Amino acid sequence: MSLFEKHRDLIARAVKAVHERTFYAAFPEIPKAYAEDAAQKGNETYAGYLNRNFTALLQKDSGHWEGEEVSPYTQEPLGIKYPVYHVEELVAASNDAFRSWRKTAIEDRAGVLVESLEKMQEHFFEIALATQHTTGQSWIMSFQASGPHAADRALETIAVGYDELTKFPHEVVWEKPMGKFSVKLDKEFIPVPKGIGLVIGCSTFPVWNSLPGLYANLITGNTAIVKPHPKSVLPMAICVALIQHTLKENGFDPNIVQLAVDSSILPISIKLGSLHDIKLIDYTGNTQFGNWVESLSHKTTFTEKAGVNSVILDSVKDIDVTLQNLAFSVSLYSGQMCTAPQNFFIPEKIKSGDQVLTHEAVVVKLKEALTALVTNPKMGAGVLGAIQNEKTLHRVHDASAMGSRAVLPSSPVKNEEFPQSRTVSPVLLETSATDVKTFETELFGPIAIAIKTKDTDESIRLAKEVAAQHGAITCAAYSTDESVMKKIADEMNEVFVPVTFNLTGPIWVNQHAAFSDLHVTGGNPAGNASLTDAAFIVKRFVWVGNRKMN
Repeated sequence: MSLFEKHRDLIARAVKAVHERTFYAAFPEIPKAYAEDAAQKGNETYAGYLNRNFTALLQKDSGHWEGEEVSPYTQEPLGIKYPVYHVEELVAASNDAFRSWRKTAIEDRAGVLVESLEKMQEHFFEIALATQHTTGQSWIMSFQASGPHAADRALETIAVGYDELTKFPHEVVWEKPMGKFSVKLDKEFIPVPKGIGLVIGCSTFPVWNSLPGLYANLITGNTAIVKPHPKSVLPMAICVALIQHTLKENGFDPNIVQLAVDSSILPISIKLGSLHDIKLIDYTGNTQFGNWVESLSHKTTFTEKAGVNSVILDSVKDIDVTLQNLAFSVSLYSGQMCTAPQNFFIPEKIKSGDQVLTHEAVVVKLKEALTALVTNPKMGAGVLGAIQNEKTLHRVHDASAMGSRAVLPSSPVKNEEFPQSRTVSPVLLETSATDVKTFETELFGPIAIAIKTKDTDESIRLAKEVAAQHGAITCAAYSTDESVMKKIADEMNEVFVPVTFNLTGPIWVNQHAAFSDLHVTGGNPAGNASLTDAAFIVKRFVWVGNRKMN
């Protein structure tokens, strides 16, 4: 049985889910759904990586090894060294692998790629620990985001890719009637991949943000070079190694996927991305470098950059329930998510049920909701996780000195399991609608800004202007008035920002579901691509039609 036959039903279900946009998850997000000894094996395997060279890759021997990862929880180096290669070596090996991979049938590509996800599923627990101790995510977030959720996103790209690549018949007899005779042509339609894809990863979600672009390249017949952030290498190193082993075990060149490691002192992204043979670039990270990637007009680029996400409060059924939900969204992984809310546009008066509250009263309640969550011994440290890097920590410490009123300054939060954890509480600032300089740019990390507006119309105008100029990935809005909700949606959608209304309970604006939600629209400065619409796939190959007289 071929791998495609083995996984045919799964691929069909994934394609169906993409079209229907209803809930679908191929990989369980609950750890208990996996083997009873999976956690223990994951712990042992992860421990085996520490303080030694990472030798699981199937790339040529390297005489040079680098590694600089430090756990945000223990503040201790992981001690892992990775093989370092000259960029020209990586490109040469990728070009060699491309010659055969581009000619591999779509069914064979889809089969082996799904097989690699099945293999990855057996290693979710060690990938979770690798993510936790390089990014600062909590263990459960690390497990879900870098395991089942990332695998679902990868499967989604395989499904969309398979759907797009099989949309046209690859061979057809074309016949045109010409009166007493007809003309016949044999036509073939060939999806031709563009070449080598470079996937540049980020430090906070190294797997979730990298797998979609990686698998989108592979399903369309391109080879790939994965360049992880030097502070978060291990999660993607494990994934790349697993893909390489799956490829080799099934008769393919493992260099179809390669890992390219660099250091903070000697980065290689610009050098690698500038090479002529690199045809595609997927990038997640800061706006400045993302703008450089997008400026490469001779390459096809897919970016997710910074965005300034807003909350528009108009009217609510219960302000306390609403703010509990929003406090969690601000605190989740210490706001180190591209979907985390930052700007809270709160008018002079807001209706909550039968009550009318002032702006000041709502801000006090938001402060209390944040404090209650952070000081909850069962939730606080776990929800916050740890700060991934020092720059974010400095930004949090400096936020209170920005000129706005610090309603809630940040302070260290104790983590009982990891006493040295770099964990702090969120900052809550308050400012006026005229202080645009304070809230017009992304303040990455656990920082929220309460902005006093005259009314909801002013809130909408400001949120829309900031999104148009600086980008936004999400917008949360609360209103009990259908006409107001329609206005918010119309205005924010005009600048390509999706709106989520009236969330309460255990679902938050930060979350985007594979097979249903589109992550980033690609329509504003927050990024030029979306996970996962058809454009994320079809830009990676070109349809070429050949004709022959019958």
